[in-house]
Amino acid sequence: MNLSLSDLSPPLRWTSPGQIAPIVEEPQLPEAWWQAIPLDRACALVGTQTVAGRLADLAVACWGHLMLGDILPLLRFSDPAEAERTPEMLGKDVVQKLFTGVFERLLEPVPDAVPAPVRADRPLPELIDELFAALDDRQRAIARDRLYAEQRATLDELAQRFSVTRERIRQIERDLRDHIEAWLGKPEVAPLVAHVAWLRGRLGSAVPADDLQAAVPWHGTELGALGIPAWRFVRTLLTGYEQAEGWLVSGGSDELREKTRQLFTDGPRPLAEAVAMVSQLGVREDVAERWILATPQLRVLGRHVVPWPRSINEKAEAVLAVAGTPLSPEEIQERIGEDYSLVGIRNQLTADDRFLRVDRNKYGLTRWGGDEYLGIREMIAREIERAGGEASVSTIVTNLTSRYDVSESSVRAYSGGPGFERTQRGWIRVAGTSPGGEVTYQPRKDVSETRRSFRSRDGRWWHRVDINAEHLRGSGSPLPTGFAAYLGMAPGGQLTASAPSGDVVISWHNQPTMGSIRNVLAEYNAREGDHVFLTVSDGGELLTRYLPAAPVAMPPINRALYLLGYTAPVGSESEGLRLIGARIGLPDTAAREEVLARLRERGDRDILAYLGA
Repeated sequence: MNLSLSDLSPPLRWTSPGQIAPIVEEPQLPEAWWQAIPLDRACALVGTQTVAGRLADLAVACWGHLMLGDILPLLRFSDPAEAERTPEMLGKDVVQKLFTGVFERLLEPVPDAVPAPVRADRPLPELIDELFAALDDRQRAIARDRLYAEQRATLDELAQRFSVTRERIRQIERDLRDHIEAWLGKPEVAPLVAHVAWLRGRLGSAVPADDLQAAVPWHGTELGALGIPAWRFVRTLLTGYEQAEGWLVSGGSDELREKTRQLFTDGPRPLAEAVAMVSQLGVREDVAERWILATPQLRVLGRHVVPWPRSINEKAEAVLAVAGTPLSPEEIQERIGEDYSLVGIRNQLTADDRFLRVDRNKYGLTRWGGDEYLGIREMIAREIERAGGEASVSTIVTNLTSRYDVSESSVRAYSGGPGFERTQRGWIRVAGTSPGGEVTYQPRKDVSETRRSFRSRDGRWWHRVDINAEHLRGSGSPLPTGFAAYLGMAPGGQLTASAPSGDVVISWHNQPTMGSIRNVLAEYNAREGDHVFLTVSDGGELLTRYLPAAPVAMPPINRALYLLGYTAPVGSESEGLRLIGARIGLPDTAAREEVLARLRERGDRDILAYLGA
């Protein structure tokens, strides 16, 4: 025998030697013995069971999803039923026993006999055609129109054509399959069997379906007896492969796609590295990129393979991870390349703690670190705090314009506006603070004590508007004083918040009042009874989040959380109360009665009703 283990097991030919060696190395055998020496010599040196055991170890560790018949094609002839099962299903001991049986039969001495004449140089299409030429017309029609047709004829159609019952057609089909299987065991058909084994090694675990047609020139030859190309017949000999969405896949396409997705759960990988990783699943390197592109929830982005789930947040995270640098919402929208609104992307970047606003219109990943951009007014206050309570306007201008995309005129305008005051030496400090930085002014009512105002995970406070007919008509509406004070307003002041649908003006005369938000509601196609949560960013942008009216069947604790803008399910009422407490400014350790008491003080009677209080 001059066949190595690699000649008999196709996966050994497309799996990386670096992955094989640690599992199958044997001190008594040379390096890369599975392809360097014949199988009979390896078995003579360490024993047939040891060789079979090493192949079984490799099958369980690396090819658990493949059918045994794809790992050792000879098993399809010795044990067809077990050949259809996988190492994951059987376990190492059973797989070793099956492999040992194949090797022992293969290594048995061949008794002297007169060899049957084999025409090795005979064209394989001619050999196949001879099989079908010997059939009668009805058998050939069933083979052509049912076994090997692209659009298979039904049993009823064939039964009607030949004036027999459906069961008779089924019996003829079954007899045909048995006849072909017996024919494959004949010595003169050995070249075709060897060709199919070679094909399994060439195709790997997944390949575009048209690759089979182009594998060798004779696959395109027409079989005269059936009037079909030879590759259609060959395709049926590749048991264990299924055709799905233009691919031939060994062992099940859904399973292989899931294994492919699992390779990238830790984040983006360079394309070259991703191709090498996918090839470890048995996909040839020359088709690995196409397989990745054909796998749902994966995408090639900037020469990287990234997980691509349905969530806009996760897509934005993948875009930033590949870019490796902060991007604007417009750039993220362009790179996602799908039908997501810019408003929606901005809102998600603001609300999700995976993202950090690092400049006026730039967002990065929180795990990259760095200072959060808080808006010009807040950044000025931060510079003053870092300077010890007061700082010169020139120093603030230099620091902020060198780090952020803000203009000198904007910094100077904010420095001279509400919220800051001059010191005796001409520097500025936060208005209402002493030189040591101690705050002497407090709003009359804190935002945490304000009805329908809730804190998100990033510390930002939002106000819930319960949409009514007046909002939809375009009327203005009152805003709680505690929330207006949180936005930096004071009596007599005015704040203009920018939005893609038009500016929204908040003014404070007798009480804070918000202008029309009809255009914002129209963007969401909002209806009476729905909710919109809104706040104003540090850069003066109106941020909104829309929630339709809650389903009637929603459990009470979830209805309560829904009114806070929290939509995920919770496991218990205690977990729900903890979340509610955090959203109204209480610590995680707050007891149930503390949460209920704060809700009563705030006037959130709708939430209390769902909590049974």
